[in-house]
Amino acid sequence: MDKNIKTAIHRAVEKEAFAQAMNMKLLELEQGYSVVEMRYVPEKMNNIYERAHGGALFALIDEAFETAGQTDGTIAVALNVNVTYISSPEPETMLRAEAREVSRTKKTAGYDIRVTDQEGRLIATCQALAFRTGKPIPFL
Repeated sequence: MDKNIKTAIHRAVEKEAFAQAMNMKLLELEQGYSVVEMRYVPEKMNNIYERAHGGALFALIDEAFETAGQTDGTIAVALNVNVTYISSPEPETMLRAEAREVSRTKKTAGYDIRVTDQEGRLIATCQALAFRTGKPIPFL
């Protein structure tokens, strides 16, 4: 992976308001691959049943999808994101989303994304499809 692209994506995530609000950290980034972590904080992320809100888990998935999809230096946007919620994490658990590109054409790319907790238990799975615009990422 191009070092300038890698640095630019890391910096963009560090400045991204939403990633900051959710305390997400980009840990790994390679061509078509990323790992993002986020601590599940119940006071900020619970649903009406006092369990992790699906939107919080989706946010983590989407950040991993977003970063893995930009690793060629061009803008990719979501066409379809299909999430299966497997289990609810325990409070204060560190969650890890790992996105891996599994297919690529000139216009689309497919990703397999898995969310696990700090013990490796599966929390959610995702199949995502991105539209590859071909336009350079603006923060390079």
